[in-house]
Amino acid sequence: MRPDPAALHGAAFAEGRRLRERAERHHARHVARMEAHMARIDIHRARHMRRMARRRAHARPPLAVALVILLITTAVAGSAAAAIGAMIALLIAAAAITGPALIVGGTAIALARRSRRRRAIAAGTAPLPARPAAPPRPQVVWTKARERFTALRAEYAAFECDPMQVLHRPALADVSVASTARFVDAFAEAQALETDSFPPAAHAASFVAAVDKAERAWRAAVDAADRIRLSGLSPAERGTVERVIKLLTTARDSDSDPERLAAYARARSELAKLDRAGVIHLPRTARASLDEAARGELPA
Repeated sequence: MRPDPAALHGAAFAEGRRLRERAERHHARHVARMEAHMARIDIHRARHMRRMARRRAHARPPLAVALVILLITTAVAGSAAAAIGAMIALLIAAAAITGPALIVGGTAIALARRSRRRRAIAAGTAPLPARPAAPPRPQVVWTKARERFTALRAEYAAFECDPMQVLHRPALADVSVASTARFVDAFAEAQALETDSFPPAAHAASFVAAVDKAERAWRAAVDAADRIRLSGLSPAERGTVERVIKLLTTARDSDSDPERLAAYARARSELAKLDRAGVIHLPRTARASLDEAARGELPA
């Protein structure tokens, strides 16, 4: 009679499971024996260190005896040199007594920590490595980029609307300067990609990259303008610009309406000449702001 294949398969499966369970029990017993052995070694080592420390402590005179000897020596000698020597000997004696205790205590703490760490690893309770932080969602990245671009646009607009800032940084309003031209192009690219609501993922990624580029270009253009200042102008042109700055300062700070009116009129005339000569490129918004301020300062 031929054996049943299903019965043979079941018997083989049962035998394999029995062998696997026996191997697991053997491994668990082996791990337990190793842990107990290492714990005994740690305990024996700690006891040995304590015995050695006690022997070294007994081999030295107690601190109280050392103090008495040193005090008697100092009283008999009655000199500053003897007192200094006594203090040095006192420090040496204190170190000789407390040093072994500190060493033994530190060794015992280190052994206890190592034993706990070994048991935790053997039991499978070792801390798992920290998971890497999840990348931010694309919509969150796009929202933050839009906020950064809004702040950049406000900073750029504040510059273009302020004639005083333009006079202090004329290169930042001159697109013939390479750094300024790069910023204007990057700003226009980001503005063209800006949307009111979250766009498709590819469009959002392009906008974020454009905002990053525009911010870098703005910082580079501002740094370049701060370095250049009025260095590219002739002495006469620099004198004219400095005179216009003084006029605008007078118009802003003066309490006299006629003085303000005269200062604004002269500043606008000088700026028009500089603009026509190509010395200062005054943005239209700055010119409009200057005209509005002049009209607002007219007496009632």
